[in-house]
Amino acid sequence: MNHVVLYQPEIPQNTGNIMRTCVAINARLHLIKPLGFSLEEKYLKRAAANYLEHLDYRVHDSIEAFFAAEAGTYYFLSRYGLKSPDELDVSAPSSDVYFFFGSESTGIPKAILKPHLDRCFRLPMSTHIRSLNLANTVAIVMYEVMRQQDYPGLSKKEPEIYKGADYLLK
Repeated sequence: MNHVVLYQPEIPQNTGNIMRTCVAINARLHLIKPLGFSLEEKYLKRAAANYLEHLDYRVHDSIEAFFAAEAGTYYFLSRYGLKSPDELDVSAPSSDVYFFFGSESTGIPKAILKPHLDRCFRLPMSTHIRSLNLANTVAIVMYEVMRQQDYPGLSKKEPEIYKGADYLLK
């Protein structure tokens, strides 16, 4: 299974968009405290639209609690990473695979990244910006992961389910 891990996310709208992405790709979401927002349903419902009931997520009190509870292969997105997502081979994972993304203002701390330097990666981009929006970054990375895995469990060639396969032909 693919997992998205948000380390101390701060902006509820970003987390809501990431929740929607996780539902779309059947990934489990992990939120590591402290969070910059409330997890009360009335706040999340607006950000995650109508998809919250389909979201598989867990909340961890700290990074230490996360590592104690979750085992698998870890990858960390950092602007200091030396690989791009296409260089990761996640095409046939033998265990759960966790993709870590840092908080909007500070990223993932160096102390967490340092023991995993060989599993740090970044998105290539121009020198004019420091980073992309967190929700956009998660979507880009996770759809690269899904592409490498040939979109398991997703409707890739099946007809569009809401308006029908011949919608554009009408």
